[in-house]
Formats: sequence, structure tokens, C-alpha cells
Amino acid sequence: MKEASETAVMSETEMTDEAAAHPKSLALSCVILTMGDRPAEVNRAIDSVLAQRGPQVELVVVGNGTEITGLPAGVNTVSLPENVGVAAGRNAGVEVCHGDVVLFLDDDGWYPDTGLAAHVAAAFAADPALAVLSMRVVDPDGGPGARWHVPRLRAGDPERSSVVTTFFYGHEETDLAWRLLDRGYRLQYDATARMCHHTLPNARYDTFRHRDGRNRVLLARRNLPWPLAAIYLADWMALTIAREHARPQSLRPWFTGFAEGWRADPGRRRPISLGTAWRMTQAGRPPII
Repeated sequence: MKEASETAVMSETEMTDEAAAHPKSLALSCVILTMGDRPAEVNRAIDSVLAQRGPQVELVVVGNGTEITGLPAGVNTVSLPENVGVAAGRNAGVEVCHGDVVLFLDDDGWYPDTGLAAHVAAAFAADPALAVLSMRVVDPDGGPGARWHVPRLRAGDPERSSVVTTFFYGHEETDLAWRLLDRGYRLQYDATARMCHHTLPNARYDTFRHRDGRNRVLLARRNLPWPLAAIYLADWMALTIAREHARPQSLRPWFTGFAEGWRADPGRRRPISLGTAWRMTQAGRPPII
């Protein structure tokens, strides 16, 4: 995903003006996922959603293994008895949403522009084929932003509430994106839509390395024709070795997860068509890396 310069960011006024050009704005919902260990951060995230101008955003806060209390009036809550992971936690939030489009926000992220909701609603209203809009993740301290996906899903998309829970955390959004592309939907990265989030790399944790290796195998087994799956996994094995060769202790959890990915149940296998793979390649995103 390309980074955009700060000058490309649309102002809040421009966002509101653009939304006014599309009077049939869609209703929005937002799901915030939290484990209850960052109360100040989750309040900041909530405030940034409630501060949105234009269409009102239905807000759902999901406690992933924690009880949610003390939130502002009108905020819906879902308290899960255990941490079921990012994918299943988001699915639990989506199940109680009523909006035409659902936004996902981490509890340590927030929206800096109060015109964002109107901008997102206008983008989906203008393009019936649009299934996912990914925001530009910016560093609140002014440094380089993180290159992460923050999708918004349209109501009626067959995949909207079926982010695969097998992944727990990591690559579930790639799985969703590949399936949507194979159904003919369009995905868009919008650099004018911003969210703030820290830029610390997830790969600093061994648990992430383990899940990265495991989930790449599950991703390939579920979604890729076998020749492409073999190339995809060989590519990522080579890239991981090249990145971590100076820290061999970092390779052990990745390869442990890689082996586990072959033993775990990936769920239903629905390989994308070669036509979809070719369209992804033409767009600069071949499904082999």
C-alpha cells in the first residue's frame, strides 16, 4: 500500500463538501475492539467517533475477554467471556450493527478528522462495486505512517460478517480481500481518509512471528491454486530468512508456526480463479508475495 504525502490529505471542510455532493449518504457503524487494558486510549477512540459531523455513526464497543462498562450513552457494547481474537471479536461486533457500512477501529487508534464519516459514506454511495475502503494510517507524532489496512465493509457484501476466526490474529484481512476480489468486488486505498495509530512493528513479538508463519500457510491453503500457493509460501520463507538471518532466534517461532499451519484445519478451501490472480497482478498485487 502506497503512502501519500501530507499535502494529499483532504481537509475536514473538503470532506464535508464532498459528502454534500452525494445526498444519499449511507448509514455507518463502527466497531471498536478492546481487551479492557487501555481505558484512556479506548476513550480517545470513542470520542473521535462520536465527534464525527454529518451522518451519525452507530458505535459498538466489543470487550474481547472483558466486561465493558461506563461508556457514554448511546454506545452499544458486546462483552465476550474470553479473548476470541481479532477476527471473531470483530465478527461479534458486526452481528449487532445496523449500518450500511461498518468501520473497524483498534482501541489505540483514533480518527483525527471530524469529516471522515461523511467522506467514507459518500465514497460508498458513489460506487456500488466498492466493498472495502482502506485508510491511510498516520503517525500521531509526525513520523512515517504504518502501512496497514483498516477496512470498511458495505452491508450486503457476502463476506461482511464472515472474517475467518481460524486466524485469531494476522492475515485475516488478506483472506477477506482475496475472497472479495474473487467475487468481483473492488477494494480501494484512500490516502485522504486518515486514522492515527502507533507505528511500532508487530514483528517485535515472538507470538506475532509464530502466527505469521502459521497463518500464511492457512491463507495459501484456503485461497490459492496449489502452484501459486507453493510459490507464495516459498517466497515468504525466503523473505523471512533474509530479514531475520542475523537473529536466528527469531526464526524458530516463525518456522514452528509454519509447521503448525500444515497441521491446523484451514476451513473450507475456495481457491481464487486464475483470472482473479491475473487482475491482482495487473494491479501490482500478485498473490505470490
